[in-house]
Formats: sequence, C-alpha cells, structure tokens
Amino acid sequence: MFKIRPCAPGDLDDLYHIALMTGASGKDASALYRDPKLVGHIYAAPYALFAPEFAFVAEDGEGVAGYVVGAVDTAAQLRSWQIHHPRRTSSRIAEPFPSHLHINLLPRLQGQGVGRRLIDTWLATISAMGSKGAHLGVNPDNLAAMHFYRALGWREPVLEKPPPKSVVWFAMNL
Repeated sequence: MFKIRPCAPGDLDDLYHIALMTGASGKDASALYRDPKLVGHIYAAPYALFAPEFAFVAEDGEGVAGYVVGAVDTAAQLRSWQIHHPRRTSSRIAEPFPSHLHINLLPRLQGQGVGRRLIDTWLATISAMGSKGAHLGVNPDNLAAMHFYRALGWREPVLEKPPPKSVVWFAMNL
C-alpha cells in the first residue's frame, strides 16, 4: 500500500537518495558520481525547494520511495533558478508544452500504478494553474521509461530539427 502526498521539507534526503538510485537510466548511479547528491541537486531538490506546490512523493510502509517534481513554466524557471547552467530546453518544446516534470521511483514501487498516480496528480495540479501542456526528456537507453510514458498517452512531438541523441522528448497537451 502506498500514498501520494505533497512533498515536505523533511523529504529532501529521500529525494536525493531516489535521484541517485535511479540516475543511470532508471538504475543505480552511485558508482558514477563522487558526490552522491549531484543528481538530486539538478533533478529533484531545487524543485522541492523552489516550487513545492508542484512536488509530490509516493510513500509506502518503508518510507518515501518515489517523487514527481517539476515547473509549471519551464522558461520562467530557467530564467529565475540560477542554481547551475542547465542545457536549455528548446523553445520548440517549451512553447507548446510549457511545463516539465521529473519522476523517479525506487524498484519496490514500480509496476504498481504509483508512477501513473504521481503523474496524474502532478498534471491535475499544473492544469489547475493554467498550463496548456507538459514535456519531459528521457535518456534513450531507458526503454522501460519510454514504454511507460507512451502507455500513459505521452507522445514524441514532431520537430523540425531532430533532438540531440542524448534525449528523447515526450509531450502532452492538457
């Protein structure tokens, strides 16, 4: 049994742990980084700290084992969160699909509908804020994630120029 709830300040260490344990195309990335918080510094913690209204966790009897975080306005987030210098999301993606998310689940919660519930919760929240669409990027090595997003109705947008080989873009109209 699990529950979805808003992310709380006390969940930050769990977000860092989950980000590291899923940071290699859904697998454990701890051997890839000297700083075990690096992945979380980029893909989890800033969202929980600066946009907590768009951060949710999945918790079971053992504790927090999944999260979804994101921004309702990608362009505004990139302008205002001067934490690091991330690769800019192309306007070809961010304009028609202005919101973006990051979701990760530890293996013990995978395959139980938790990811679907996290994404549905997040999409309902950004939709209520007026977002017209959302996007996310997936490492092309993460075939399970791509299958999951397609099953949920996310589609790969047709772009004039192909994206870099390091990312597969998925988008959804709201």
